Amino acid sequence: MSAAPVTDAFDVIVEAMEPLTSHVTAFRLRAADGRALPGFTAGAHIRVQVGGDGNDWRAYSLVNLASDACTACEQAPDCYLIAVRREDTGAGGSLWMHTQVRAGDTLRIAPPVNAFALEADAASADAVLIAGGIGITPIASMAAALAARASRYALHYTGRSISQLAFVDALRALAGEHLHLYGDDEASEAQRFDLARLFTTLTPGQPLYVCGPQGLIDAVIALATERGWPRERIRSELFATAAPQAGDAAFEVELRQSGVTLTVAPAQTILDAMLDAGLDPLYDCKRGECGVCQVGVIEGDVDHRDYCLSVAEKCSGNVMHICVSRARAGRLVIDA
Repeated sequence: MSAAPVTDAFDVIVEAMEPLTSHVTAFRLRAADGRALPGFTAGAHIRVQVGGDGNDWRAYSLVNLASDACTACEQAPDCYLIAVRREDTGAGGSLWMHTQVRAGDTLRIAPPVNAFALEADAASADAVLIAGGIGITPIASMAAALAARASRYALHYTGRSISQLAFVDALRALAGEHLHLYGDDEASEAQRFDLARLFTTLTPGQPLYVCGPQGLIDAVIALATERGWPRERIRSELFATAAPQAGDAAFEVELRQSGVTLTVAPAQTILDAMLDAGLDPLYDCKRGECGVCQVGVIEGDVDHRDYCLSVAEKCSGNVMHICVSRARAGRLVIDA
């Protein structure tokens, strides 16, 4: 497979592991050679090699929970902190991290990259941070960065129940009155996350940063767009591969360069169909965020499900991301 190649990986030692909830464990990592680690900014992630064959990598956001540590994190931190939610029915990366990794083990990682950074004006524009579940990891670092600048912001953090939210004590110390916690199972209506109610308190154009499951991200984007937010003021990061949608149908895709025509099943992506056929497309995130799998569209109507193309780019129909997007009906011809 041609997942984006990792050519600059290095070894780290798992200095400590700490259970945060019944499903989430934090991992503190230090460079195996004892040197300072590459710096990172809020929203960045590292890729961790998982499994035994050396071919599988998973992305995990870097967590900073202290506003006074932001400068050190950006320059030369002595450790990285990540948190991993165990998903027993997932692709296996989180399960491997939870069951096979122990304190003292060596892991192979790639340096930080940031496709979910705070915009330059976030510190002065009343940023709104929204996290669902393990999506708190990059959002917490954003809160620390904004707190370091004495900025006004609000952090809305939701999950199944407040007792199962990770980093709550540290976030209370960091964010104080800026922090709002919600749980789906809470008895009080005020403690259950109501996105529509939240949006009545916001001003169109406030920078929105959302990370979590696809349903949360889609709901935020839809409601913000309906209420007049420019798309560029809505930043998101998805913490799962995109799920099939009800009503998805099989379709044909012709790969013009390869001279191959494939049938894509209802619960399959074009990328998966190409991999199953022994082809070697370039890809990375499999969530429609990174843009690595973008291809040109020669013919057909695309159902765009990515989070990186602009509205104008989607309307043009000239490009698509094969890890998530598919034919709206009939057949596609793509430059692949």
